[in-house]
Amino acid sequence: MPTIKEKIEFPNLPLAVYREVAAHLRQVDGVKIDLIPQTSTEFDYNQSQIAGLWLEHDENLDEQSRILVEKILAYYRNRYSC
Repeated sequence: MPTIKEKIEFPNLPLAVYREVAAHLRQVDGVKIDLIPQTSTEFDYNQSQIAGLWLEHDENLDEQSRILVEKILAYYRNRYSC
């Protein structure tokens, strides 16, 4: 079955919050989440230790799960002004 893989980025979001986002998204049936390590070679105190998240799901993910994923992402975007 074809899968969709999408990169999710929240600029300047701390590692702990990325882990929290990942934990919430992993609770959605049919969704797989992986953290993307930071690849920058220069240290920047304001830069997250994580470059983003890989969100992966089957092409036919049900509508309720899609809505839940969007609600979770919107919550973090709004809360952290991303």
